[in-house]
Amino acid sequence: MLIAELLSQTAVESIKDLINSISRPAPFFLGSFVLLGIALSAYRWLTKPKVAACVAGLVVLFFVLSCFDSNFRLIVTKPDNVPIVMMLAAVGFLMWVAFRQAAINDQNMEDGKPLIEAGSDDRVLVWPDLVYSELIALILCSALLLVWAIVLRAPVEQPADPNVAPNPAKAPWYFLGLQELLVYFDPWIAGVLLPGLIVMGLICVPYIDKNPRGNGYYTFKERPFAVSMFILGFMMLWVLLIVFGTFLRGPNWNFFGPYEFWDHNRPAALLNTEARDLFWVRLLGRPAPEHWLLREAPGLILVGGYFSMLPVVLAKTFFRRIYRQIGFVRFVILIQLFLWMLFVPIKMILRWTLNLHYIVGITELPFNI
Repeated sequence: MLIAELLSQTAVESIKDLINSISRPAPFFLGSFVLLGIALSAYRWLTKPKVAACVAGLVVLFFVLSCFDSNFRLIVTKPDNVPIVMMLAAVGFLMWVAFRQAAINDQNMEDGKPLIEAGSDDRVLVWPDLVYSELIALILCSALLLVWAIVLRAPVEQPADPNVAPNPAKAPWYFLGLQELLVYFDPWIAGVLLPGLIVMGLICVPYIDKNPRGNGYYTFKERPFAVSMFILGFMMLWVLLIVFGTFLRGPNWNFFGPYEFWDHNRPAALLNTEARDLFWVRLLGRPAPEHWLLREAPGLILVGGYFSMLPVVLAKTFFRRIYRQIGFVRFVILIQLFLWMLFVPIKMILRWTLNLHYIVGITELPFNI
């Protein structure tokens, strides 16, 4: 009996160690990309109610069993993190609703049947229908917030002290994505350029994509590129970064697995590798030149080629049909926004695998990428 119990505990610890290893940033991020690609390609099957219920049941079972671990339970039940757990559940449910509607509509179009939205009357009378609904929603939300405030203690810490900083010092959850980007980019890129490109991209979308299909009804088959890019940007480059900052970033901003103890004495990784060192020192075996232009020439060529030559290649290969549909000017704007979005995971993966700090690091200007 004792041997069986020891074997059971060993098996559980082995599974926890495996999950902790998978939760390291590089495998977790790449695995999420793979799972997202599988989900988008098999959305009709995965959104079937029985299949979705099985997947949701497995997720809930995993969460409940994981709560028996003290370290996992401490992270997910922290008052600051409870809303993020609820947010993830809501995002998953709403994604299922949207793609289920899209799957039904895509199948109906193939079978020559009317869409779900066809002939629907969305008009609602303000009185009494809308007012009653809003009143019920107000009462339910007030009751929920009241119970929440009683059950969970407000995460109020001691008064601010310039001599004592919390470890880790985290931004509010809606800024955790930007705080995570500061690990991989200079502040002018992470805090100014990338948010500006997001806003500009959202403004430009109606002018870049004039495809009338998919307007007013759910579909994925008729807008695969647009929907995939939105899901990629929202899920992988925003929601996933919030998960990193909330559940996996611990003291000294180190990564911890979901079952690992947040050890404040774990040393922070201080080793940084520059692209110029990889080229001049490791590849050519010589010191880097002193002048910044020659020293950073490899990085400048890489970044310049990425943003100037790659669009030409994509226009003649993978994005040929899109280029013909939208024209030169709109394609240039679209591809630059796409390349900047793709540049974020590329830089993150280089940071995790090679400890790459900057591709271009011109401290004299300063100008760092």
